[in-house]
Amino acid sequence: MGKLFKNSWALFLGYGILIVAHGLQGNLLGVRAVIEDFNILATGALMSGYFIGYFTGANMVPKLVGKVGHIRVFAAFASMASLSILLHAIIVNPYIWIFGRFVTGFSIISIFVVVESWLNDRATNRTRGKVLSIYMIITFIGLGLGTLLLNFNDPSNYEPFILISLLLSIALIPILLTKRKPPTFKKISSIKILELYKISPLATLSMFCTGFIHPAIFSMGAVYGALMNFSVFEISLYLFLMTVSGAIFQWPIGYLSDKFDRRIIIVITSLLGALFTVLCFFSVSTSPDFINLSPDWKTTLQHINNHRLLFYVFISLYAGMSLPLFSLNLAYVNDFLPKEKFVSAGAGLQIIFGLSAMTAPFVCSFFIKEFGPNGFFIFLFIFHAVIGVFGIYRMSIRSIEKIVQDNENTFTPLPRNITPVGIQLDPETGVDLSNSENSDKK
Repeated sequence: MGKLFKNSWALFLGYGILIVAHGLQGNLLGVRAVIEDFNILATGALMSGYFIGYFTGANMVPKLVGKVGHIRVFAAFASMASLSILLHAIIVNPYIWIFGRFVTGFSIISIFVVVESWLNDRATNRTRGKVLSIYMIITFIGLGLGTLLLNFNDPSNYEPFILISLLLSIALIPILLTKRKPPTFKKISSIKILELYKISPLATLSMFCTGFIHPAIFSMGAVYGALMNFSVFEISLYLFLMTVSGAIFQWPIGYLSDKFDRRIIIVITSLLGALFTVLCFFSVSTSPDFINLSPDWKTTLQHINNHRLLFYVFISLYAGMSLPLFSLNLAYVNDFLPKEKFVSAGAGLQIIFGLSAMTAPFVCSFFIKEFGPNGFFIFLFIFHAVIGVFGIYRMSIRSIEKIVQDNENTFTPLPRNITPVGIQLDPETGVDLSNSENSDKK
């Protein structure tokens, strides 16, 4: 472990600072958009801009890295991300912000590809699992700290934007000063969507729905809180609790999925996620216009609403059920594949995730526009219910799984922002890292 940190501390430190800035930025813009009274659909488009840039960059960055190298790409796009957030502070306009979020998304995926490919090069077959664990822990801690930094200053001021730019600039320093030779980028192929669907219809549809769920949680969650007149502290608190809960629940849910039919775990977590969206809905609602409640129920609902603690509990449990879905989908599709296809299957599922992620915040904003702020939970409920119902259907028509012989694939907790490059860090992928092993000995 000591040697691992010695070889990779600069990457971990730079990435950690970056992810703190990343966690703050998305939530800050959501709250600020409400303060600036942006149209809710414009706010959704703004949040979608990030994911459009993210998944556009995913297809272009590997070629760019191959041409100019890891360090130049990291430095260029970290600087671009820093400039982009300052643009938001200077020009408060939804159209400019949409463009800025696109630039940010493109820049962030570029940085992730660089960091993850570098970590892959540093890892050996013996240390890959440890590297991935550290990477995931840093991701969730960074995102959590980023949400808490919402309390740094009033979101209506320019100081939080400067803080984000400052953090992005500081993240450059450890990586640019590293003495380690940058790795050679390895091109990753993907399995076509139709082929993935034939391999596992449930994993494919579940990942498509997850692509709507997770981006909506982390892009529109702050918007929802602001529309519900939550204080900045309350918004940062429940977003922090969601991040922490999502990280903690990865391990017990993963353990259960390795012991039992993974489809059952996907179905249970999805349906429980749907249930907790309903409980979150009622814990903060008074009397939604589209629900006819008796006076007694209105009184009860108001009583529940006065105890915001229940909302924090329900939203934490919701995140605990929802956020492991990404890793569950990857593990389940790998149950049908030999190890040499794990990475390409992961890349294919990332494409599916991206197709829905690019429109998720905008579609979620439409629900909010039609049903009010609690349209946020209606949106989440629908996609969780679809996964659960489809999972039950699939189990009814395929009772006996055709698992690849001698496949000892196990669940591996993964952060939702991991790229196909980072999936290679999963110790189950069977990727040959003999070159890395040699580099470690230098």
